[in-house]
Amino acid sequence: RTWELPLLLLLGLGLGLRSQEALPPPCESQIYCHGELLHQVQMAKLYPDDKQFVDMSLSAAPDQVLQSFSTLAAVYNHSIPKQQLQEFVQQYFQPVGQELLPWTPEDWKDSPQFLQKISDPKLRTWAEQLHQIWKKLGKKIKPEVLSHPERFSLIYSEHPFIVPGGRFVEFYYWDSYWVMEGLLLSEMAETVRGMLQNFLDLVKTYGHIPNGGRIYYLQRSQPPLLTLMMDRYIAHTSNTTFLQDNIETLALELDFWTVNRTVSVNLGGESYILNRYYVPYGGPRPESYSKDEELANTLPEGQREALWAELKAGAESGWDFSSRWLVGSPNLDLLSSIHTSKQVPVDLNAFLCQAEELMSSFYARLGDNVQAARYKSLRDQRLAAMQAVLWDEQKGAWFDYNLENGKKNFEFYPSNLSPLWAGCFSDPGVVDKALKYLQDSQILTYQYGIPSSVRNTGQQWDFPNGWAPLQDLVIRGLAKSHSPQTQEVAFQLAQNWIRTNFDVYSQKLAMYEKYDISNGQPGGGGEYEVQEGFGWTNGVALILMDHYGDRLTSGTQLAFLIPHCLVAAFLLHLLLRWP
Repeated sequence: RTWELPLLLLLGLGLGLRSQEALPPPCESQIYCHGELLHQVQMAKLYPDDKQFVDMSLSAAPDQVLQSFSTLAAVYNHSIPKQQLQEFVQQYFQPVGQELLPWTPEDWKDSPQFLQKISDPKLRTWAEQLHQIWKKLGKKIKPEVLSHPERFSLIYSEHPFIVPGGRFVEFYYWDSYWVMEGLLLSEMAETVRGMLQNFLDLVKTYGHIPNGGRIYYLQRSQPPLLTLMMDRYIAHTSNTTFLQDNIETLALELDFWTVNRTVSVNLGGESYILNRYYVPYGGPRPESYSKDEELANTLPEGQREALWAELKAGAESGWDFSSRWLVGSPNLDLLSSIHTSKQVPVDLNAFLCQAEELMSSFYARLGDNVQAARYKSLRDQRLAAMQAVLWDEQKGAWFDYNLENGKKNFEFYPSNLSPLWAGCFSDPGVVDKALKYLQDSQILTYQYGIPSSVRNTGQQWDFPNGWAPLQDLVIRGLAKSHSPQTQEVAFQLAQNWIRTNFDVYSQKLAMYEKYDISNGQPGGGGEYEVQEGFGWTNGVALILMDHYGDRLTSGTQLAFLIPHCLVAAFLLHLLLRWP
């Protein structure tokens, strides 16, 4: 198999892309990625979570394991009973987590400065406890993974890292951005540098950053935030040498998105180049194998490979799964109707727009004015394309564009405001239009957080779940406004989310990957039970407490709903204008 090279590659090369050397193909393992062994074990459902099996390491060489399995399969005419499969797995596989060691970051310290910004004593104590959690989420890979990589699904990384938590014992791409923001507030810049170096090494090896640190994730990436990670690290440390040493690797990662994930949209006689999530590989996801196989069995055989590719594209988006990807389908509640690659997503293009602006700034800082100008031009082109294809003046927000029907998806998703967070807009007035959009969508009436959507499909990136990174996209986007009213709403949204996190932590002594914003409890839905930890939830909580620490409160006595705040602000506005 080879990477898809669309005709737009020629356009990309015309824009000055580096020609990429031949890179290793996505995972070809007949144990962890495809093949009869994987199929039989996963369909036997030996474990409640399919991820458990593909995270187990081998006790023998892969060839020996495959030969033994082939012999066993022949004995039972390729329909091995569950008990014999269980015995085979116990003989040839080790329990999950054997290849990892717990790791306490050497740069962890007792009292980082940001804690002093938090006025509420209970919130400050809680922030100290979140700071402690970094030690629980630290992992280091054993040397055996480097010397015998064929026995592991884990990809070897030289430097220790912070994991999300729960079932996620490896690092994940976009999770790590919010983790790094939290680590920098905790003054753990060396840990961040190590994590950054791991990602840069992956780009050098594979040409992109996989979804997570396992070989079965190699077919897909995740929202591209590597350039932003570098920016935050450089802002904190002023380590220009590290930037100089790695700027070409940052460029190579962006090339992956241009070469493999670019699409042309024709509107009004003009052609606009934007990006989408797209994984040109079929087969079930190894970590969700039985679910993908069973879902495919509801479709005619000729449609199954396309379904699996769309599910992988949904996983690449980070929103696995959501009604965002079911648009244009006859039944919005059926995951088998997924069409991820047929959408031009607002957030993906906002992230790439931001990355292009940062690359221009990086190259200018390093004295390369030619590359600085090239990335500025790319950013300007994308800004114009987003304005033409995704922006809606009447509604005051950006919307995913459906390539099949040529229409915008006007459903509410926090990603509709991601260009604000990414700084990818030219008119400062759009921030205040976004506030009106939130009011019109009645999103400000939810007191426990911003929902991922207003459609309840049972998928975890839909109502009633709220996710930390999506809160951040909206809150820090609105906070860029010059309007006191819009800034006040950003604060109140931060207050709502912090109080939800704090109240659940007070009850359960845990942070969660998602929350149910209809009742302020841990979230649910999707393919697995809600997980504790939790890397990016901790990071966003620390970001908000650093930004608003002098105003945030832990109790309910000062709480008030946003609509009251808006009414008061509106009345004040009228009084000031009264003749």
